[in-house]
Amino acid sequence: MTLEREILELKLESQFEELVASMYDKQIDQCSDEELYLAILRLTKGMMHATEPNEGPKKIFYISAEFLIGKLMSNNLINLGIYDKLSEVLAKHGKNLTRIEELEPEPSLGNGGLGRLAACFLDSIATLGLPGDGIGLNYHFGLFKQVFKDHKQTAEKNDWIRPESWLKKTDTTFEVQFGDRTVTSRLYDLDVIGFESGVNQLHLFDLESVDESIVKEGTIDFDKEEIEKNLTLFLYPDDSDEAGNLLRIYQQYFMVSSGAQLILKELKEQKNDLRHMYDYAAIQINDTHPTMIIPELIRILVEEKAFTMDEAIDVVSKTCAYTNHTILAEALEKWPLKYLEKVVPQLVPYIKELDKRVRKKYDDERVYIIDKDDRVHMAHIDIHYGFSVNGVAAIHTQILKDTELNHFYKIYPEKFNNKTNGITFRRWLISCNRELSDLIEEKIGRGFAKDAMELKKLLEYKEDDGFLDSMEKIKQDNKLALANYLKEHEGVDVDPASVFDIQIKRLHEYKRQQMNALYIIHKYLEIKKGKKPVRPITFIFGAKAAPAYIIAQDIIHLILCLSELINNDPDVKDHMKVVMVENYNVSYAQRLIPACDISEQISLASKEASGTGNMKFMLNGAVTLGTSDGANVEIHELVGDENIYIFGEKSEEVIAHYEKADYVSKDFYKKSPVIKEAVDFITGKQLLAIGDKKNLTRLSDELLNKDWFMTLLDLEDYIRVKDQAFADYEDRRSWKQKMLTNIAMAGFFSSDRTIEEYNRDIWHL
Repeated sequence: MTLEREILELKLESQFEELVASMYDKQIDQCSDEELYLAILRLTKGMMHATEPNEGPKKIFYISAEFLIGKLMSNNLINLGIYDKLSEVLAKHGKNLTRIEELEPEPSLGNGGLGRLAACFLDSIATLGLPGDGIGLNYHFGLFKQVFKDHKQTAEKNDWIRPESWLKKTDTTFEVQFGDRTVTSRLYDLDVIGFESGVNQLHLFDLESVDESIVKEGTIDFDKEEIEKNLTLFLYPDDSDEAGNLLRIYQQYFMVSSGAQLILKELKEQKNDLRHMYDYAAIQINDTHPTMIIPELIRILVEEKAFTMDEAIDVVSKTCAYTNHTILAEALEKWPLKYLEKVVPQLVPYIKELDKRVRKKYDDERVYIIDKDDRVHMAHIDIHYGFSVNGVAAIHTQILKDTELNHFYKIYPEKFNNKTNGITFRRWLISCNRELSDLIEEKIGRGFAKDAMELKKLLEYKEDDGFLDSMEKIKQDNKLALANYLKEHEGVDVDPASVFDIQIKRLHEYKRQQMNALYIIHKYLEIKKGKKPVRPITFIFGAKAAPAYIIAQDIIHLILCLSELINNDPDVKDHMKVVMVENYNVSYAQRLIPACDISEQISLASKEASGTGNMKFMLNGAVTLGTSDGANVEIHELVGDENIYIFGEKSEEVIAHYEKADYVSKDFYKKSPVIKEAVDFITGKQLLAIGDKKNLTRLSDELLNKDWFMTLLDLEDYIRVKDQAFADYEDRRSWKQKMLTNIAMAGFFSSDRTIEEYNRDIWHL
């Protein structure tokens, strides 16, 4: 340890003791965990405030509807370089930092991979010392708090904001004009500290007239038309009716109008020439939700800055870039023009002008911004009037070029590029799996925290039984810790010596939790027939279903019914357990991922743009069971056939099925006794005795008569390969080598690498 470091650590101890004394007039060991949490919060915020901001001639503004940042205390302490010392100081006084961290509420600012990716990107932008801020909304209740009742998901408000938090209320406000009202946005900031680097900001806009009391207790119901009271209450409010659609447009415009004004304010303060805005700012549009920033910036430049229409379009088109996250139709937003005319009438002439210019150049309905049904295609605005279009995994980008956006690719081949997603290793290894991180550091040093490719050095220990055993012991400790947590929070006993098979992600038919459930039914029936697994299996799910997504909620109902049946069956419960964790979030993920043996990444090939859970599991020594979809393809290339389990039809085969419309799920049901038995079980006597006939029958009918995401197409191959993975798990030395290979090859999936590529190819900061 350097003398400078020793002085810093001694100073930290005395600084914290003085802070605690000034706040509470007592010593550390006399304080409650709640008091120490607030003291650590104040200490950390002070240190972050004193950290130099990342500055430079050009800045990236990353605008996104979601930033799923998770709890911040541990991450901030690690990035400031004081986690270990503060933990020692607290331990000296009989206090436990991990226990204190539990008191932090998790910010409810995102839903799934899109928001988690945005959070990782902000961490990496700051760590690389790049000037770059996030722009989003300060949701009071976020998505929702998931509560299970009668084997069904119910949704309640998730009130995470506290008087003392990481949020900083600023004096910055902007007027936002809607068609029928004007509101004032208020800026709140969150510091984003880089690892051993400077600090950036996450800018979150809110409305001070928002009234949390309009949400009925125990629900997420509220009057969607009271915009001043509801605007920033929820992320993705239910859009199954017109009022819900309009509310989403209000939210999106509120975000982009406030964001555009903030960007222009910063450029003005720095005396930058707006006619060369692109030399000083890049705006990354994360999915289609922030698309309106393009016409909004054009409008402001024309109406307030004396630009001609040509000049404004040229400048904005050289400033904005678009990330496509999906080929799913429902996620590529298309707003009825009449809705935009109601909410943002001032923007409609500009959108029509942008569409007119497209029509003048191209005689192809598929690339028009406004279609024949008067719907505005947001992604089309991004592609025509942005300078870059990127996918988020190699196969996803190729699909965009070859099929989904081929008509655009033919026009703008130079705009299309791939940026495979990444994760921040500071949170998803150093923070959530400290024992494994320490073991790795002991062998190869701490360099991997900044250069994740250094993990490759671990391959030198592939034949080192001592290292393999140490790695396995850490996995076992994590499984035991998770088992204890599940007992306490879910009321279920699981065997830490069992195989932990985990699927945690947003509940959607394309992610195919229903296929995993059919496997569980198959395995249950096998055990009932006397064919018992060599080792017990624990199947763990975590997911929220959108409140308006009925089939997704039916899948949750099926899993919860299976859990009730299997976990109480005396013939089966010692051989398998099924757990669906309640209110899955980042904090839960940080417990589940280090404990996982088999990582379920089973989306229908061609449908998952990338996935980032697959990367987090891999980094923590889980082995992937998945389709050739998203980043699974790149994981497969990196680890080789022997260190991953791939099943199912390939993307090109699936795309061909859609084109030919030749997939009929009932044909698979009729010709396969295994499939028939599993599907029939959903509406059989045992489950109907536990569950709701309406939900179970609707799900069964969906599988037999539609099955849009081809569950039954891949089911038999899934069963075969999954059984092989369970069998291979028994060769413990070989399995430990698979674990090590996955960890060692995970370096490519660092979000630091992703951000370096964004900067090199798109932003040029």
